[in-house]
Amino acid sequence: MGQETLKQTAAAAALEYTLNKLDYDSYLGVGTGSTCDIFIDLLASHKSKIAGTVASSERTAQRLRSHGIPVYELNTVDEMQLYVDGADEVNPHLELIKGGGGALTREKIIAAAASEFVCIADDSKRVGHLGNFPLPVEVIPMARSYVAKMIIKLGGEPVYRQNIITDNGNVILDVHKLYPIEVARTLEEKLNNITGVVCNGLFANRPADTVLLATLQGIETLTAN
Repeated sequence: MGQETLKQTAAAAALEYTLNKLDYDSYLGVGTGSTCDIFIDLLASHKSKIAGTVASSERTAQRLRSHGIPVYELNTVDEMQLYVDGADEVNPHLELIKGGGGALTREKIIAAAASEFVCIADDSKRVGHLGNFPLPVEVIPMARSYVAKMIIKLGGEPVYRQNIITDNGNVILDVHKLYPIEVARTLEEKLNNITGVVCNGLFANRPADTVLLATLQGIETLTAN
């Protein structure tokens, strides 16, 4: 079974989970990435069963609207019951690294606002420790050099992601050499405290509540301890 098939399996499981959780008055947060794209395509046939969605990126919003799925600004939604998104890495505590697609800040905002955060991924994203995948950090452009120097002091090796501007108008530094991240919450806070950093891709202070992990044996459901 190839990775694309596993993504399909994870997306289908997320759709079933969503339909069992939400009703006609519910709002659904939708993440960004290839697995979420599949999820959106599957959701199209059931769009009448939810009140609408909140998108984590312009890319996601466009795909949702292309299927006729209503998209609302987070500021206009009183309560968001569920957020579905992928991940680049998932550890046993359901802490994540996200941001390979560049939407980490909006993803983190929606995850914080949602009552429940469900992560969908294939088994290749499961790790013992975070940090093998380069950690994305969204930075205000004028602070890029300063932030890079501060990250080096923390032991990381920042690499400027070329030709990428986020939906918020910022740039991204991908930080290597952090593996293994032993205490993800502490590092998340340290990075966010650097002046000029908008957000980083560690989802540790707000981890996933549930992970639907597609394996060769089927869906494995991981829940927070």
